[in-house]
Amino acid sequence: MKYKLLTFLLIAITTVAMAQKNDKPAYRLFTAEGKSINYGKMLKELQEAEVILFGEQHNDPIAHWLQLEVARDLHRENPQKFALGAEMFEADVQLVLNEYLAGQAPEKNFEQEARPWPNYATDYRPVVRFAKEQQIPFIATNVPRRYAAMVSGGGLAALEGVSAEGKRYIAPLPVTVDMELPGYKSMMSMFGNSTHRNTKSINIVQAQALKDATMAHFILGQVGQGRQVLHLNGAYHSDNFEGIGWYLKQLRPQVKTRTITTVLQADLEDLSEENKCKADFILVVPESMTRTY
Repeated sequence: MKYKLLTFLLIAITTVAMAQKNDKPAYRLFTAEGKSINYGKMLKELQEAEVILFGEQHNDPIAHWLQLEVARDLHRENPQKFALGAEMFEADVQLVLNEYLAGQAPEKNFEQEARPWPNYATDYRPVVRFAKEQQIPFIATNVPRRYAAMVSGGGLAALEGVSAEGKRYIAPLPVTVDMELPGYKSMMSMFGNSTHRNTKSINIVQAQALKDATMAHFILGQVGQGRQVLHLNGAYHSDNFEGIGWYLKQLRPQVKTRTITTVLQADLEDLSEENKCKADFILVVPESMTRTY
């Protein structure tokens, strides 16, 4: 009897191992420490947050699909106090975005006037349509690119001459930039050490910081109204709890934030050391996954 039981267990273990080896998962989820976690448990933790920063690789179809799933599930749990926000829309298109969500502006006009990204139709239209169907506030959080360009060329001082109306679309000035944050220091190092390159790199980092600060500013506008915010952004804007997350903490230290990042790995069995601690939750996608562009 014992022999038969042992044989059965060995067969069962071998079968499971072979099934795992032959499986082709589209993604896996891990905690910051590298522990595997299922979607339901992650969702339960996300429900406790005021802000969820979902960092994506912009051309990753799995991340975009999961963003929509998280939006559906968070909204289902808290339908009256839920909002969406996205880096992909600049703050000065909020009016036409609101008009579209309210059913006033036709979708064709909205998409012509809101300056959507080239991959909007495949990657962001589904979540915007979901917001429209469910009457969910959708916030255009990013700084208008003309102001980011001004800073890239002349530093934050270039914003001093912006009109009062223009400043409505920017984080309140002055914007503090911590050049010692590892992410910003890494950006700086890409330009070398010459005086010219150093000035240029400082301006570019300041433009990046302006985007991060502005997104944090508009996210907190929704939090102040009692809404939970799911925010979609490039992973570099929230990885390592920097970027948007850093500004959220500066502006509202007690804000309850959770972050998700998206990484690519050849092997999905374990989280690589280099990807640990990038976020509260790490979405791992196969390196071979097809891209949306």
